[in-house]
Amino acid sequence: MEWLNYHHLFYFWTVARAGSIAKASQELRLAQPTISNQLKTLEASLGVKLLERQGRRLVLTDVGRTVLRYADDIFRTGSELQRAVKGLPTGQRLRLVAGVVDVIPKRMAALLLQPAVDAHPDLTLVCREGPLPQLLAALALHELDVVIADVPASEEVKVKAFNHRLGDCGTSFFAAARHAGLRKGFPRSLQGAPALLPSPGTALRRALDGWLDGLGVRPELAGEFDDSALMMAFGERGLGVFAAPRVLEEEIRSEHGVQVVGRADEVRETFYAITVERRLRHPAVVAIAEAARDALFGAAA
Repeated sequence: MEWLNYHHLFYFWTVARAGSIAKASQELRLAQPTISNQLKTLEASLGVKLLERQGRRLVLTDVGRTVLRYADDIFRTGSELQRAVKGLPTGQRLRLVAGVVDVIPKRMAALLLQPAVDAHPDLTLVCREGPLPQLLAALALHELDVVIADVPASEEVKVKAFNHRLGDCGTSFFAAARHAGLRKGFPRSLQGAPALLPSPGTALRRALDGWLDGLGVRPELAGEFDDSALMMAFGERGLGVFAAPRVLEEEIRSEHGVQVVGRADEVRETFYAITVERRLRHPAVVAIAEAARDALFGAAA
């Protein structure tokens, strides 16, 4: 592979902007012969002529103008990199690539990510969805800035990651009007009632099963769903009662026309921001964590 000498490119870039080797010599505090030799070396490595003399002036060749455009981009990006590392504004749109575990309700994911958008109006938000192991693998390769999950990354997954607890909330139970009678005597009223549950193995399903077993209550399983949005759609149609994070209560009632038949503070869902950093640094992720701690889960505990 051929390597570009960026020192030589920088000398060319400086000469092109300054307009002469003499002015570039003053800016770089280097002798003119040194700069001339570096330019010749760059031209030889590229196999093209970048500058030519017209009278007493140095002017760019057609290829030289092309190289200058690339050099502008390269050194502008380098300057932005230095500013970004120091936490200073770069002049570019902030970008957040977030992985969202596929069992988290879409509304919940949006609620958790919204503070990043609110805090940074110039944010470019990129969301990827999938199972936790897949997302953690992408995080380890720095393809993601953060993973939003309902369980922490365990030591069983061979990825160096840090779990930042965003908060937790209780669970609300919803049903269409035809099942409104379940409010009376809740949660005992769930005995034999048609229930729509998340798929086995999910954090919410484990919490629900444990809670129901502790009560000695056995609803009738009317459906199991990987997709919480589909579960809510069937709940709206009256297929059965379903559970969702309490922080979504008003939104679910309004959108699906369902009623709250009960609440279980004992069934708690916890959410995490997982990163490769022990300390959160990405400003958009910091905004997510601060909003979750100060407003979102504090109000829905």
